[in-house]
Amino acid sequence: MKILDKYFIKSFLATIVFALIAFTFVFVIIDIMENLDDFIDQNVAGYIIAYYYIVFTPDIIKLMIPVAVLFSALFTVGKASNLSELTAIKASGVSIYRFMSPFIFTTLLICFIALIFSGYIVPIANKTKINIQREYLRKGFTNAASNIFFQDSQTRLVSISFFDEQKEIAHRVSIQNFAKNDPTKIISRIDTPTMAYDSVNHYWKALNGTERTFTNVSENMINFKDKILPNLNFTPSELIEKQQKPEEMNLGELKKLIHIQKMVGTDPTRTQIEYYSRFSFSMASLIVVLFGLTISANKKGGSLGSQIGINILATFIYLVFMKVSTAFGKNGELNPMLTAWFANFLFLFAALINIPRLKQ
Repeated sequence: MKILDKYFIKSFLATIVFALIAFTFVFVIIDIMENLDDFIDQNVAGYIIAYYYIVFTPDIIKLMIPVAVLFSALFTVGKASNLSELTAIKASGVSIYRFMSPFIFTTLLICFIALIFSGYIVPIANKTKINIQREYLRKGFTNAASNIFFQDSQTRLVSISFFDEQKEIAHRVSIQNFAKNDPTKIISRIDTPTMAYDSVNHYWKALNGTERTFTNVSENMINFKDKILPNLNFTPSELIEKQQKPEEMNLGELKKLIHIQKMVGTDPTRTQIEYYSRFSFSMASLIVVLFGLTISANKKGGSLGSQIGINILATFIYLVFMKVSTAFGKNGELNPMLTAWFANFLFLFAALINIPRLKQ
């Protein structure tokens, strides 16, 4: 079977590449048709448009990988069946499970590559894409930022729920200071409903807040009407820049943000869903291949085209399930990890039911 394994893997990978190119090309053409008016209205140069779609391509590829992998698996198996290769393999005593193994192991490798690709490469491309949208298409601009978390110094964490750029006022602010010799030990915390920036003297002033100081044996709290904070190392213009969209963050940055949100007492659910979804979506190729091959193997009659159509439809249904579960998760109705993996578990369960029914 080693020669056949190499033969099928080579055909499988070649078809994946072809499908990715074809699906990505169609996606780009559709997007160009939708956004062409915006490019023309803003007088965007042709090379900028070309560069925009170059950096947009990784995000498209990430979405199309499961569809391309399923299409390739079904096309390769269907071609082998039409050429009676599959019949000859079965007649030689090779089980259907052994026949499927090169597809499964190759797909596992693709899942690992997809995780690295979506977790680290796609965010870099998305940063450039979003910057082009803001600079040339005038999209993504806002006069306010929300849910900003960052490390202002080695011993200070800052959380801002809402920042009004026009008024230069931050709302629901939490500033936590930690010990230099023990970064897990909090020594003081300031909580204030509003914090204004003095553009003349270049400092922040907290209004109507509380300051807590912590020692090994006690906690002291004082209320203040206003308190000047000269040691803060950021300006209003920097706050908008500090807020990255989740699609711009790699896995390490998302994990760090979750940690900061937990430390400052903010709900990290949405960030956790994004983080776990990077892993679950990377495994989507394996899930849809298992589901698709078991359905196709059990299907009596029907053309190759109809089987591919049915299974690609199932793949898009899978993607819809992911979106629906994500909506429930963001509303707090599902655990973040369960939210990210719900569609995977559902379709894997369906595949496992069909596997024992495969014809040998």
